[in-house]
Amino acid sequence: MNWKVPLADLDIGTDEILAVQKVLESRWLTMGSVTQQFEQEFAKKIGARHAFAVTNGTAALHLACLALGLGPGDEVIVPSLTFVASANAIRYTGATPVFAEIVSPKDLNISPVAVEKRINPRTRAIMVVHYGGYACDMTAIQTIAERHNLKIIEDAAHAVGGELEGTALGCWGEIGCFSFFSNKNMTTGEGGMVVTNDDELADRLRLLRSHGMTTLTWDRHQGRAIDYDVVMLGYNYRLDEIRSAIGLVQLNKLEKNNEQRRKLTRHYHSMLKKTLPQVETPFENYRGKTSAHLLPILLPQAANRRKIIEFLKSRGIQTSIHYPPVHQFSIYQPDTRPNNPALPITEEVGQRELTLPLYPAMTGEDVALVVNTLGEALEAFK
Repeated sequence: MNWKVPLADLDIGTDEILAVQKVLESRWLTMGSVTQQFEQEFAKKIGARHAFAVTNGTAALHLACLALGLGPGDEVIVPSLTFVASANAIRYTGATPVFAEIVSPKDLNISPVAVEKRINPRTRAIMVVHYGGYACDMTAIQTIAERHNLKIIEDAAHAVGGELEGTALGCWGEIGCFSFFSNKNMTTGEGGMVVTNDDELADRLRLLRSHGMTTLTWDRHQGRAIDYDVVMLGYNYRLDEIRSAIGLVQLNKLEKNNEQRRKLTRHYHSMLKKTLPQVETPFENYRGKTSAHLLPILLPQAANRRKIIEFLKSRGIQTSIHYPPVHQFSIYQPDTRPNNPALPITEEVGQRELTLPLYPAMTGEDVALVVNTLGEALEAFK
């Protein structure tokens, strides 16, 4: 469909095309020097000691769970208001996701109070998700983790470029995971990054990413190694040079584009407050520095969300839902019903949330069109 205002859009131009062309001309396409440069520059950008480029954000989460040694019998506390990959990555290891409530309709992040209530002797880790690029209360989460000797995995898929108290989101826990999917603040099409400041975890992540091999094809190509050993069960989660080249260009655009996202978010919130006060806007007050990945709103309780989505679609405006709560998916209900109480705030938000378009190339006129058309939809179906 030819959207008048799409949900998201790419900032891809000549620089990315030239970077890809340079890789193709080099005749080395698999993980090599360009990927190493991408990792180094990404680590420097966010202040991480180690960064490993991987094939997608889900792979990053899976590697994080593996590196921490999670397995059958272990439990990981995670929000239900997230993309299903967060919980799936835990289950890949045989561990069990235990869903915790969000703070409130004003703060869609996991609640530290709810996290502590879910801890039991089987709990090994807390996986936080910085929803929409807005920081969780990491000071409180960190205190809880230290008190109970738990590890922290940060699902920072939305949060690249975000900060809290001067520390980049993704660098608060033992391991941070990023996604470079096509709708993210910086993209490689598919791709991700896993970061850590722990040298021992870094060694495990390095091996797990590429079949548990002690040397890589690039090392042998460069003459730095002749053979290799396989020391653990690993995976093929490597990122190729083409996507790494795109990532390097995108990384240089990140802060400028994030600032534009923050500016557009402020404009949205101002317009919505003035013209549609019946619509709630989460994260009006937020911690730290947001990456402003999503623009979530909560429709009035009586609103018919499906009809509003279709109305906006008929006017060329694309919207989405972030997210159907994971604990309500068919595949999770048999496992989670005995272990998890109801999550009333998550469930209410899951019924009312609507994500409006947000991307750096949007204009103030685009924001006004979206808000005014939303107003028409609410009037038509009130």
